[in-house]
Amino acid sequence: MKVSMTVNGKAEERDVEPRTLLVFFLRNELGLTGTNIGCDTTNCGACTVLLEGESVKSCTLLAAQADGASITTIEGLADGEHMHPMQEAFREHHALQCGYCTPGMVMAAVSLVKEHPDGMTEAEVREGLEGNLCRCTGYHNIVKAVMAVAGTPAGAR
Repeated sequence: MKVSMTVNGKAEERDVEPRTLLVFFLRNELGLTGTNIGCDTTNCGACTVLLEGESVKSCTLLAAQADGASITTIEGLADGEHMHPMQEAFREHHALQCGYCTPGMVMAAVSLVKEHPDGMTEAEVREGLEGNLCRCTGYHNIVKAVMAVAGTPAGAR
């Protein structure tokens, strides 16, 4: 079946098997390997991307379900050579260790901050990110990074 969508601002169209998951479409068809495959069950969130600006777990979403949609992956978040404010905050606050969960965590954080334009408490950030797992950091620095962007004009981006 033919699917078409806009990925990171670029129109894409491919013939795929109807059972193709969005994460495999992004990685195998488009070569966007920043979206990681962690658990295949939506538990870990390593595959999180933005669909129409909202975070979704691409390991349980069919590419056909995203037909006609706008998708943003970690590769499309930066503005040229300038990192997205959330990427910059993760770097500044040392919010990663092995980095495997980082793309999905950043995408979920971007969506979370957009949902709360007036800022969030630490508890709200922790609750908002509970669908994304990190085995290395203990979340402390991830929460600090999200808090740094939450409620700022940069967070509205």
